[in-house]
Amino acid sequence: MWRILNTFNALVRRDFRRKTLRVSARSLATDDGDPPGVLGKRLKDSAETVVIGGGCVGVSLAYHLAKAGQKDVVLLEKSELTAGSTWHAAGLTTYYHPGINLKKIHYYSINLFEQLEAETGQAVGFHQPGSIRLASTPVRVNELKYQMTRTHWHPTPQFLIGPEKIQQLFPLLNMDKVLAGLYNPGDGHIDPYSLTMALAAGARMYGAQIYYPAPVTGLTPTADGRWDVQTPHGTIRANRIVNATGFWARELGQMIGFQHPTIPVHHQYVVTATVPEVKALEAELPVIRDLEGSYYLRQERDGLLFGPYEKEEKMKLQDSWIRDGVPPGFGKELFESDLDRIMDHVERAMEMVPVLKNADIINIVSGPITYTPDLLPMIGPHQGARNYWTAIGFGIVIYNRIIYIYIYIYIYIYICGEPPYDLIECDPNRYAHWTSVPYLCAKARESYGFNNVVGYPKEERFAGRPTNRVSGVYELLKDRCSMGFHAGWEQPHYFHKPGDDTGYKPSFRRTNWFGPVGRECKLVMEGVGVIDLSPFGKFSVKGEDSHRLLDRLFANTLPKVGQTNISHMLTPRGRVYAEVTVTQTAPGEFLLITGSGSELHDLRWIEHEAADGGYHVSVSNVTDEIGVLGIAGPKSRMVLQKLTDEDMSDTAFRFLHCRSIQLAGVPLRAIRISYTGELGWELYMDMQNMSAVYQALMEAGQDENIDNFGTYAMSSLRLEKGFRAWGAEMNCDTNPLEAGLDYFIKLNKPAEFIGKQALLEIKAQGLSRRLAFLTLDTDDIDPEGNETVWHNGEVVGNTTSGSYSYSAQQSLAFSYLPLHLTHAGQKVEVELLGQKYPATVTQEPLVLTEPSRTRLQKKQRSD
Repeated sequence: MWRILNTFNALVRRDFRRKTLRVSARSLATDDGDPPGVLGKRLKDSAETVVIGGGCVGVSLAYHLAKAGQKDVVLLEKSELTAGSTWHAAGLTTYYHPGINLKKIHYYSINLFEQLEAETGQAVGFHQPGSIRLASTPVRVNELKYQMTRTHWHPTPQFLIGPEKIQQLFPLLNMDKVLAGLYNPGDGHIDPYSLTMALAAGARMYGAQIYYPAPVTGLTPTADGRWDVQTPHGTIRANRIVNATGFWARELGQMIGFQHPTIPVHHQYVVTATVPEVKALEAELPVIRDLEGSYYLRQERDGLLFGPYEKEEKMKLQDSWIRDGVPPGFGKELFESDLDRIMDHVERAMEMVPVLKNADIINIVSGPITYTPDLLPMIGPHQGARNYWTAIGFGIVIYNRIIYIYIYIYIYIYICGEPPYDLIECDPNRYAHWTSVPYLCAKARESYGFNNVVGYPKEERFAGRPTNRVSGVYELLKDRCSMGFHAGWEQPHYFHKPGDDTGYKPSFRRTNWFGPVGRECKLVMEGVGVIDLSPFGKFSVKGEDSHRLLDRLFANTLPKVGQTNISHMLTPRGRVYAEVTVTQTAPGEFLLITGSGSELHDLRWIEHEAADGGYHVSVSNVTDEIGVLGIAGPKSRMVLQKLTDEDMSDTAFRFLHCRSIQLAGVPLRAIRISYTGELGWELYMDMQNMSAVYQALMEAGQDENIDNFGTYAMSSLRLEKGFRAWGAEMNCDTNPLEAGLDYFIKLNKPAEFIGKQALLEIKAQGLSRRLAFLTLDTDDIDPEGNETVWHNGEVVGNTTSGSYSYSAQQSLAFSYLPLHLTHAGQKVEVELLGQKYPATVTQEPLVLTEPSRTRLQKKQRSD
């Protein structure tokens, strides 16, 4: 194979380009058969939605919107359909995904593939020989078990199979190292060109207009939130626009001031001539993904197609396109192939599939695919510009797993005002100003090489860190703890002491953080601890309509001046869009606090409602200016009292109250809140004062043995006290009634808050499931969330989050279960790494909060 590759490299590239040019010339004609460069029909003056980009993503979006009944859908393509990454994609399709909600898109997509040809009359070239993810180490076997645990409660067909079954399905494998496989029988591959053309046919059939060549030359927002989309053929006034331009996404975004964090990566794959052993087979081979070898391999007619993912030191970025832009006219061209980069993977593939050693190479493809820092696409409405949406950054998704392209989530957002289920991991607003070009390049290199690394729980990736988003105590803490990455911030997960086993050591079981986290939980329960909470998203809302706007957004009543409460923003269908801490700091002035991962996700929602409702308010994002320290534990009041003249007693500074105070001479805002279930405060201050306040606290608390704690301990403490977390127990998949949030939902308040009518209907119909609190009998493993729950051999639900309770000395989890299984004492089983562990539905909370314990003690004394 070495000789053949070196001999035929240049010849193959020339031949592939000749075939590409023939395809390009044929497909450049418009619907009316006009030659390249001629539009052939009059451009529409207005549209409901203008989709920009004619690759698989953009055309799919036009198809789905038009099919769902949206009128006036227009797609603009600068050259021809499939130009960009689509035309040279390997086209793999799979039910599998390590994420939870993305499995649902995969499931929908494959079902669509199966009927698209009949619907449109256009062949799509869909093959379903199945796929197998190969495990050749014990750790990989655990990874497969971990993924099976998270799949049983989904409808996707997936099985853990042994070597004998693998050999039966793929008889050309060398089985010497194969221990197990993850088998998806419905997987396969599809022809991206044919698929795109079928979608285009479907889009036109349902009324969408597709124009090409029609490059967008300018984007101008109008005062009423619409867009003027300029092209050489005229201007279209659009109610909304969608950037689906692939590796041109950054350039289109720059037209309106965005620097989308996408970068092209060189990806190579090799296609062989006929392989006699392949031709002799009676059935098509399943796609294999050799996780240790870091490549995929599938049958291509009577030959094989093989594509690797190089390590970050070898893979190549096309970073010049960020600096200088995509070369004019680039669309269906290829990069020069570089076989030296992939030879390590070639040798691994030859070892695993020996027939490759004698295979002749007929095509070598090296083309651009677009990466985001975390490998996931950016799908949805973008904060900072009204009615601007993105469907970009699909990376290997479009190149290798073309499955994602069916973004039917858009249909629901457009028509219903919300997605069909939570998909915040793909929200474009997870990135912000901290996503610099050096960070983007470092993460793209890391992510490309991480395509096939072991996917552990609590996974951390370290390239490009820290960003410029560090708190005022980062330098003081960075060498004393294990940092986690949260929306660009560095935040301590846990702290280590002399003698601890330090460093990042991921595992599917309890690992080196287990002991230190227990120490920190004990600290907060019995003494006093300090935590950096600066990554919280923080918004200031004020103005004459602030009260009216927030009453519309939140299902809870608004707090009085100087008070705080927990409030939820709901979707029109009554799902939980966000959980926010709301404080009225002065008449008509509010401070809103949300989680780090939902900062711009929530801000966009607020801004959208403010603009569309015509509210006279000012909404400011003050996240980066304000540092936050949490101090918690029964001795926290004693420490604070040493540093202020304010009365910090329970009667003077009550729970869920806010006050501006001086602490060690620094002005700040203190909010009495119980985020861990223990007596605690959140202290908000200018970021530049944060270090001084922290050091004053640590010095004042020496007699109380004050110390640091991190987010792992906070998670354990909140779970044992029954506190729900957004993104786990509540999100756009859940309504607040089934999540047990009734206390925070005021259905009788006069304001017509978003989701109110839907909740009234849900309440009238009754619930089918409810959140239950579980205790588990485990060994050296704890639930993380999204594990399958069983009862009498049947799947009955899933966990949402889990942890070990150091107070109760056992594992805990929240789980959604059918109503008849939610009574206290009910026995179920939770699957962890392929084993079913006994679990019991328990009356929550397992550990009382500090206020509850205090009230109980007072009652006992009075009795």
